[in-house]
Amino acid sequence: MDGQNLPGWIGVLPLIRPRFARPPSPARGEGTDGVGPYVVDFACVRLRLVIEIDGGVHGRDDVVLRGALRQTEIEALGWTVVRFTNDTALGEPWRIDDAIRDRARVLGLL
Repeated sequence: MDGQNLPGWIGVLPLIRPRFARPPSPARGEGTDGVGPYVVDFACVRLRLVIEIDGGVHGRDDVVLRGALRQTEIEALGWTVVRFTNDTALGEPWRIDDAIRDRARVLGLL
């Protein structure tokens, strides 16, 4: 896989979103993929893996409930959903890399 020696989840971006040479920016309309009727942060069709990065608003009860229902429906479509907080994504990005690699191993791709 390209970028294996890059630090953190940037090393797996070619697998998730090959068109990005930099981390995607929702402000530019990047970083949004569709899975069924839902827009997700990152999706890898080959792995049927959704990565969601949850910000502070995800601590609100209504957002937690909506997120759980949404995740259940995405998983019912045959996808695996892995969630990370903003703090983890920024401070421990290797956890995202590990999750992607773990999913690839489960599917026998690594």
